[in-house]
Amino acid sequence: MIPQTTASLDRPNKPNAVMGSQAEAILERMNIHYDTALEREMAPLYTRVQSVIPPIEWPFFAPYIKAINQLKREKNAVILAHNYQTPEIFHCIADVVGDSLQLAREAAKTKGDIIIQCGVHFMAETSKLLNPDKKVLIPDMKAGCSLAESINGADVRALREAHPNVPIVTYVNTSAEVKAESDICCTSSNAVAIVNAMAAEFGTDEVLCIPDEFLAKNIAKETNIKIIAWKGRCEVHERFTAAELQQYRADDPGLVIIAHPECAPDVVAEANFSGSTSSMIKWVQDNQPTRVLMVTECSMSDNVAVENPHVQFVRPCNLCPHMKQISLPKILEALVYECEEIFVDEKVAKPARRAVERMIALA
Repeated sequence: MIPQTTASLDRPNKPNAVMGSQAEAILERMNIHYDTALEREMAPLYTRVQSVIPPIEWPFFAPYIKAINQLKREKNAVILAHNYQTPEIFHCIADVVGDSLQLAREAAKTKGDIIIQCGVHFMAETSKLLNPDKKVLIPDMKAGCSLAESINGADVRALREAHPNVPIVTYVNTSAEVKAESDICCTSSNAVAIVNAMAAEFGTDEVLCIPDEFLAKNIAKETNIKIIAWKGRCEVHERFTAAELQQYRADDPGLVIIAHPECAPDVVAEANFSGSTSSMIKWVQDNQPTRVLMVTECSMSDNVAVENPHVQFVRPCNLCPHMKQISLPKILEALVYECEEIFVDEKVAKPARRAVERMIALA
């Protein structure tokens, strides 16, 4: 059981998650409150996440978790959550969790009538591409992506004109409009394989790999194909520096560092391992380092820590402001009102869907 006070039952402390304007009223209508009965009911779930969710925050989260899990069953809704979502979403309400490739695969297979995408806008668009007849919702339309916003469809058309007969491999972290102008999509977990496959298919030794500049440069080290890059960057990963990691090692010689390939090449060079978020998670599970620093979005360390209690996570806390737009109150509102629905024009959706499906087939 978690600590409980009269004050917390009357008005629990609210963490920094942005509250939805109607969410508290929904809880009132559903007659869900944090009381002794709900505390007992939710205790097994809290036991699972107590290492990463402070006791003072649980009385706020618990009613929303109860309401969301109840409503998603009633509405046959499926919640997809990216690895960068906060633990109360990732561990307490999500039906499917993973990186962009895992979520794309599961989106294509989901049996739900409604998909709630707990991630950013391009992920919700991808789910809609693969499920055109389902209702796809994102709890906050403002959950964007600096990388996705670094390029548009006109940019891709200009690249194709400048580099005729060169295949265009587009990172899944892009809009449907950009995917539609591409030959195929990729994720950080399959980018090298996709690049090699496209070079072979086109009979060329050049491939456009867009829009992540650092991912393209890191891929170039693992293939003989000439990679033509774009100047897009992830605002979370570009903030890490090699000097920062060198200082971590100097302060803690036993520290293991694993990095995401959206980081700069000199940052990746400092790491013991580099890979997609799913690959990073598997590496920790398989190797069980004593202390590890995951050079990626901060919330992922919390999520992985739940499953790896004997690993100490050193957290260089770079948060994605877009991922953090998603909160339990907003998810509840999206479920109740079925709002913030994603639509993709079929003229865009058809070629974009083909690029994503080709990726899934090759992966």
